[in-house]
Amino acid sequence: MKVCGFSFVRNAVKFDYPFVEAIRSILPLCDEVIVAVGKSDDNTLEVVKAIDPKVKVIETVWDETIKQGGAVFASETNKAFAAIPPEYDWAFYIQGDEVVHEKYLPAIKKAMEENINDQQVEGLLFNYLHFFGSYDYIGAKYSWYRREIRIVRNSKDISSFKDAQGFRIGNNQKLKVKLIDAWIYHYGWVREPSALHKKIQSNVRLYRGDEITDESKTDGKYEYDEAIEPVVRFTGTHPAIMKDRILRKNWPFNPNPSLKYASVKDKLKRVIAKFTGWYPGEYKNYKRIR
Repeated sequence: MKVCGFSFVRNAVKFDYPFVEAIRSILPLCDEVIVAVGKSDDNTLEVVKAIDPKVKVIETVWDETIKQGGAVFASETNKAFAAIPPEYDWAFYIQGDEVVHEKYLPAIKKAMEENINDQQVEGLLFNYLHFFGSYDYIGAKYSWYRREIRIVRNSKDISSFKDAQGFRIGNNQKLKVKLIDAWIYHYGWVREPSALHKKIQSNVRLYRGDEITDESKTDGKYEYDEAIEPVVRFTGTHPAIMKDRILRKNWPFNPNPSLKYASVKDKLKRVIAKFTGWYPGEYKNYKRIR
């Protein structure tokens, strides 16, 4: 069994992405990792090249004309995926703010081995933890997605979908996948406040095509404490590879313990899910195989 990882990054140092930790977290399972590095305003390219000899870089230029809905993210994902040589069986996708805990590596490897000859299985589905504001808290709002595909077959009929959250095969068909006993730790909303603020402003352009005419809006800090974001305390352990980054955290986060739900609608959906196991209105970017 041969496995190739793939990812994309741009301005990852500037926006304080844990991209080095992300890539290193999947290296033990990969024979090679291909990273599409977009032309950046910082030293992202040099940092990626220095991660490990198994990391192969393809330098890209983002197409700034495909801004609507974050489609440029899917375009960059597809560039990395297309560069994977045909001899690989599985392709392990990781985004620059996602990290795999080392405790899940055996289960992930086992799932790939067990399903390698079952062509019905087009991908493997992971559970998610979304950290918010601090490494001690998980976002509890209903809108956080529960699961997503992060391992796919190395088939060029597969492509990244919309803003690179998921994948499609053939004529825009959802992939048939199996849920595995592993979690992705998403740290996109736990980063230095000024860097997060800049990242959000950048995404305004990439998702909506809006230009920021008031330059003062690109300065400042994201105010975690002002967000209407219910959280629950995280009681587990973080990936070992995140230790140094966690120790460097230098901003306060004081969540409101009375904030249990983001809205009445959020409360209703979460209560239904808790007592029935049904998640009303949940978007499933896949077809699950039992």
